[in-house]
Order: sequence, then C-alpha cells, then structure tokens
Amino acid sequence: MTGSAPLHLTVGRRTAIAQDVVEFELHPRHGGDLPEWQPGAHIDIVIGAGSVRQYSLCGDPGDRTSYRIAVLRRSDGRGGSAWLHEQLHEGARVVVHGPRNHFPLEPAPHYVFLAGGIGITPLLPMIRKVSGEGADWSLHYGGRTLASMAYAGELRAIDASRVRVLPFDECGLIDLAAALDEAAPEARVYCCGPEPLIAAAEAACDRRGLALRTERFSPKQIGSAQGDAPFTVRIASTGAELTVPPDRSIVDVLIEAGVDMLTSCEEGTCGTCETAVLDGRPDHRDSVLTEEEQAAGDRVLPCVSRSLTPRLVLDL
Repeated sequence: MTGSAPLHLTVGRRTAIAQDVVEFELHPRHGGDLPEWQPGAHIDIVIGAGSVRQYSLCGDPGDRTSYRIAVLRRSDGRGGSAWLHEQLHEGARVVVHGPRNHFPLEPAPHYVFLAGGIGITPLLPMIRKVSGEGADWSLHYGGRTLASMAYAGELRAIDASRVRVLPFDECGLIDLAAALDEAAPEARVYCCGPEPLIAAAEAACDRRGLALRTERFSPKQIGSAQGDAPFTVRIASTGAELTVPPDRSIVDVLIEAGVDMLTSCEEGTCGTCETAVLDGRPDHRDSVLTEEEQAAGDRVLPCVSRSLTPRLVLDL
C-alpha cells in the first residue's frame, strides 16, 4: 500500500447513538497527537484481513487526541460495517490511513446542507464550523425514522431554527424545492446520502444554477467518453510502461506489476487511489472529482477511469 503511514489506534469508547448506528472514539495507541483534519474528511479503516473502508470524521477537528466516526450497520453492504459493529469493542485495536478530504468545506456567504441517513456524518463538523463563524446556513435532514437519525438532538442544539429533521415515516421525502428556493445565487449546497437524494439534488441545483458538492455511498451512472480500448500507462519514477486492456482497470494492472497501491471501494466513490497525471488525458468515470477537477486533467481515479489518449503518465 502507498499513501499515508498507517495509524495504530485503539477504541476508547463506543456508543449506540441511533438505531443500528454506533459511534466509535479512536485514540492513538501510544499517545501523541493525531494528524490534523478539516470538515468533510474521512479515514480509511483496515477491515479484517486487509480490506479498506471509508468513514467520515464527525468529531471536533480541534481535538487531536481522538477521531470520532459513526457507523451504520448495513445489511446490504460489503461487510465492513458489520465487522466494525461486531469486532470493534472498547480497547480493540484498529489500523487507519488518512485523513483524506475529497469533500472540503469552501467559503460562502450562505450554505444549504442536505443529508440522508448516515450521510449526516461529514456534514456535522461543517455545520459546527459555519455556525461558530456566524455564517448563514440551513440543514434539511431526512431519514427512515427519527430513531434511526444520528445526531438529531445535537444538531437541534446548535440552532434549532436552522435545522429541519424530516423522518420519512412522518414527513415524507425532503422537499428540495423548498430547501433550495430560498438559497441565494452565491450559496453553496452540500449533500451526502443515498443516490436518489444526490441525483435529485444535482438536478435541482442545476436548474437553479447553484454550486453543489456531494459525497456518495455508491457510484453514479457515468457514460464513458470512448469505448474501452487498450492504452498504455507509464510509471514516471521508473519509466515502465504497462498495457491496460479493455477488460481490466489501471489499478489491477499496476498491482499485478508490483506497484504498491492503496485502494478500497474500486468503484470510484472513495478517492483512496487518486493519482496525479503528468501527461495524457484521463477518461474520468469516478464519482469523486468535480467537473472542474476532471477538466483540469491532472489527477485520475485509476480504479474506474481510463484514458482518452494512447498513453497516461502517472506520478508513481
């Protein structure tokens, strides 16, 4: 694996904070300060025999003594959340990489936060920050039931007048039109949650010309810019050139060639494998980079993206 040096942490406390949601406090095993982070960041947790999963940091960035994550146990997931719920008891040890931030909070005069279920976790530190700075903001938070909605009470305590807690069994879906119609043109909208919410937010913000940042649990549907033709990847540090066939990913080819890559979702949603591009034009198929970042062409998510040019030179 490449990327940040691993952090060896211990579970200091675990707390059930909502139905099927457990909050974990993670502390350095040998003391000292943890790496800094900003709202929107996540950590990569090594699960079981070496798989990696991402969980948003939802604590206080000013607290360097611990990280806080909240994990929803998902019956339809890949087993990571079940492993954490079953194995990470108080005193348990865990290996972590990061933090990383592909969902940064950017300056704006007004913010609209849209959360679905456990998607509240990266937004919670953002809301604390903008509220503390006196910014104008609102939160529209949907979930299946009130009992399933983590941090609802804490959010209301920040400023109940700006928080709309909307359990589906009582209120139905979030009224995006109402949430966005009051937003000023220069507002920034932040959305995290299931794909139907994000897709609806993208369409609604596009109609209104509002700036939207999203974080996804699953990949959005992306049409490729060209067919899956073979191309060459060059490793800048060694000059080695590798052929990526139509039926394999860049990551697969790199790992087979002995390149040490930190990967996780392998579907373009987590950003763990993000790699700098020195030459060539990527065919972006990820759900992480913004349109502006993709247009710049200076980075690529090699787990899903390909190349529009015969060769990509990667900063590896």
